[in-house]
Amino acid sequence: MTGRTISHYQILEKLGEGGMGVVYKARDTRLERTVALKFLPPERVSDPERKRRFIREARAASALNHSNIITLYDIDQADGADFIAMEYICGRTLSQVIGGKPLPVKDVLGYAVQIADALIAAHQAGIIHRDLKPGNVMVTDDGRIKVLDFGLAKLTELAPESTLTLVVGTAAYMAPEQAEGQAADARSDIYAFGAVLYEMLAGRRAFVGITREEPAPLTGVSPELQQIVARCLRRKPEERFQTAAELKVALEKTSLEAYPSPSIAVLPFANLSADKENEYFSDGLAEEIINALTKLPGLRVPARTSSFAFRGKEMDVGEIGAKLKVGHILEGSVRKAGDRLRVTAQLINVADGYHLWSERYDRRMADVFDIQDEIAQAIVDKLRVQLIGEQPLVKRHTANLEAYSYYLKARYHMATGWVESFTGVRESFERAITLDPHYAPAYAGLAYYHFWAPTFGLSSPLRSYPAAKRAALEALALDDTIAEAHMVLGMIEAFHFEWAPAEREFQRALELNPGLSDCHDMYAFTFLGPMGRLNDAAAEFEQALELDPLSLFVQCHVGLLSYWKRDYPLAIRQCRRVLELSPNHTLARFCLALASMADGALDQATRAVEEVVALGGRNALVLGALGLVYARSGRVSEAHELLEELIGLARVSYVSPLYEGWICMGLRETDKALGCFDAAIEDRSPVIPYLPVDPLYDPIRSDPRYHTLLKKMNLA
Repeated sequence: MTGRTISHYQILEKLGEGGMGVVYKARDTRLERTVALKFLPPERVSDPERKRRFIREARAASALNHSNIITLYDIDQADGADFIAMEYICGRTLSQVIGGKPLPVKDVLGYAVQIADALIAAHQAGIIHRDLKPGNVMVTDDGRIKVLDFGLAKLTELAPESTLTLVVGTAAYMAPEQAEGQAADARSDIYAFGAVLYEMLAGRRAFVGITREEPAPLTGVSPELQQIVARCLRRKPEERFQTAAELKVALEKTSLEAYPSPSIAVLPFANLSADKENEYFSDGLAEEIINALTKLPGLRVPARTSSFAFRGKEMDVGEIGAKLKVGHILEGSVRKAGDRLRVTAQLINVADGYHLWSERYDRRMADVFDIQDEIAQAIVDKLRVQLIGEQPLVKRHTANLEAYSYYLKARYHMATGWVESFTGVRESFERAITLDPHYAPAYAGLAYYHFWAPTFGLSSPLRSYPAAKRAALEALALDDTIAEAHMVLGMIEAFHFEWAPAEREFQRALELNPGLSDCHDMYAFTFLGPMGRLNDAAAEFEQALELDPLSLFVQCHVGLLSYWKRDYPLAIRQCRRVLELSPNHTLARFCLALASMADGALDQATRAVEEVVALGGRNALVLGALGLVYARSGRVSEAHELLEELIGLARVSYVSPLYEGWICMGLRETDKALGCFDAAIEDRSPVIPYLPVDPLYDPIRSDPRYHTLLKKMNLA
């Protein structure tokens, strides 16, 4: 079938097959759009009942117009084949998304409300689905739900009752009245919805086959959500929710109750010291508590980026809790004077604003680690979090307080002024290591610095990446439980095109600390993206945002993911959302330029890159992008000028040959461009790993030499 043209549809590939038909991806040659074609299997065409049901699918779907229901375009017959042309969905079935594992409650609620919306629209149109199951629900790449396959729908107003009481549907999701051959109504779909909801929460089916014993209890799920599932799955229809609208209201009421696992945001501790520069110390104290708590299974802790976003803002704990979706807030203050330290801390219940616990610590500086551990232990006790083992929550990696101070300074600059203080970050980590050569976290931090140095033109990858690897390995030799060191090692291996070792390191990091948002982000950004595993990358970015919901960098990476997927309008919208929050965010503006250029909006792309130059200076990466967009816009002489500027810049600092290649590619000097890209691979340029997925390289993909480049990256 693939390659054939039927009517005005060119068959591209087979997508799937089920009892009611075979589905193909096709091109509508009249309207120039991608569609899905569903064919009745040839051996079944002679079956009048199946054919009638097939036609009913078309009529049922054509009566519906809703964003959560697949759109039907056409019903036709050609070459003896009956088929339906419908909207092509880019995504995965809910079965694939679940994949045998429970979904995060946030995702479950988001999907469930959308499915309920689809059922409301269908039921109001007099249509019963009759075969709702995870395999008939698609999740698009941007998280929207599309309910498919109304092939078993009962049109209550369009067909005689007697012709539609066949026992149809999928046994594990079928309401008891359906299984017994009785008439189905909207409450039958609600039963199936309950089975789907259970599966999303548990990672397994509620029932096997047609058995209807009570399903195993759900764990880690709020009582309210358990009650919704139980009510949907009542044997008697009159005991279930009576309408999908009623069901949706119940789902939306769960709100914060949907997060039954303990959750806490640690706000930046106020610096009450006479020296205002001691803010690095008060921030570091809070961050160390965050790092300790993220390692506890069952406790959700937003990352520093999100928790510290409320510094200096007049917001009550209720507002903060709602934005971060947490039930508890830890706030405190630090006063440091000489060798003495005063720390206060309060644990607050978001729901009512009451203090669950508070304490003041007047200690010597040497007791700083004990203070952090006592605070973390108090949180564990009050939130009833289960501990693993009997080790202190806050690990004492050094007894040298001066080394610890330099380490906190480096971390502070990484968080508050990464680019501006890049050299200061390195010097602080190196000073900490000089003071204590056995300080494992300082080596991990230094490894992170060396990994990013080439991106900012501070060093060549061939010098920085080996230094980063040495520092990461030194950290792990001292303490192989440091998740951040495994993460950096994974990033380094990926940029050396050693993909299998890279994934092992990322997975080890997430095993040690699944609450480390940076690791989910970097796993997606530096490994899964370049490997072309874009759906897996989407899941990791989503997890990173769950842990760090206010991180603008992760939100930019989500925009890049849409760009890699060639969904340029979505990428542009995502970048604009970030710019609404932070108008001078250079990464968001740069990503906006890439997506606009790929979408053909060259004027918009030019403005965006020129604004990046104005904001961040004339660094090599931005000049290369500007030269490319100038070349594609016909501004050839200006593109050549930028090429000369890059060549001159390379005489005094590190410039990846990749950026010269971009401009040459825009000028259609393909031989030079490919030579530059080859040199960038040899050079381990920090942006070359995205060669396989970045639309920027589409003009050279048909050249045989492009595939040679992929082989050199172990991505043939």
